[in-house]
Amino acid sequence: MKKLGIVFVCALCALPVCAAGNRQNKNDIRVVLDWTPNTNHTGIYVALERGYFSDAGLQVSIVQPPEDGALLLVAAGNAEFGIDFQETLGPAIAKKSDALPLTAVAAIINHNTSGIMSLANSGINRPKDLAGKRFASWETPFYTAIIRTLVSDDGGDFNAVKMIPNNATDAFSALETDIDAIWIYYAWDAMAAAVNGTNIAYLDIGQLNPVFDFYTPVIVANTDFIAKNPDIIRQFLGAVSRGYQDAISDPAAAARILLKHAPELDPNLVIRSQEYLASRYKGDSYRWGEIDPVRWNRFYDWMYRNNLVETTIVGRGFSNEFLPE
Repeated sequence: MKKLGIVFVCALCALPVCAAGNRQNKNDIRVVLDWTPNTNHTGIYVALERGYFSDAGLQVSIVQPPEDGALLLVAAGNAEFGIDFQETLGPAIAKKSDALPLTAVAAIINHNTSGIMSLANSGINRPKDLAGKRFASWETPFYTAIIRTLVSDDGGDFNAVKMIPNNATDAFSALETDIDAIWIYYAWDAMAAAVNGTNIAYLDIGQLNPVFDFYTPVIVANTDFIAKNPDIIRQFLGAVSRGYQDAISDPAAAARILLKHAPELDPNLVIRSQEYLASRYKGDSYRWGEIDPVRWNRFYDWMYRNNLVETTIVGRGFSNEFLPE
């Protein structure tokens, strides 16, 4: 999960490698994560652990991202695949000059599972209740625009929302002291609340407004690499799809594999999170990884109309072509 009150770790000895490194041959594949290992990534670790990549003739290394994220690394050709998000991919491909050559080739989770968390006694039961409250923000136009839209559409006064910098390394401690609400991923922080016995209130932004049912996270590849290596893209996604199908059918076993590769994680949290995501990886799509063009384009149209991207990118930035049937 990204931005969830988790302390960033630059390198983990449990990972196959701790830097992108150099490719020795065309079947060496580097996958750069968006954050430290978590249940968003489980299918990739399952595919690695169970030999699905080897079955596809690939040698896959999973690496940690640099501080500026996976997109630049993938765009520069220093990793073949990366984990990132539709909301950050949009501005990267919409630049009028120096647009990054990136394409989302699979959705890891079928629907947006992020939203706004507060303590149950905070009185924040709908978006307009954020007025007068302290909301921990990353101070970017994107997050500000979403909160403004949600609050205003609910009849609230966005100008009364106290947007403060999100410096939290622990979301729950921050909610008890410095802030009233924070953006989270339900599969992680809400599951952590359940493990800790903390009662929370939660606003599901994708349910509140269909425009915000965007894809987060996604698997991204270099567009030029895709054009030159379509078979490798298919082989990789075929193996990853098997990994996520296993996580769907047996979340307990998948959780054990993730914990083997990331033993620093809380087992109780991983198990709960894995159980929550098991029905959400594929969701209501007919196959894992499918990106709905209507939802994808609706969100990018909203970004353009809110001046969050330089040019219109409706119809761009994704492909379902390489997913297994």
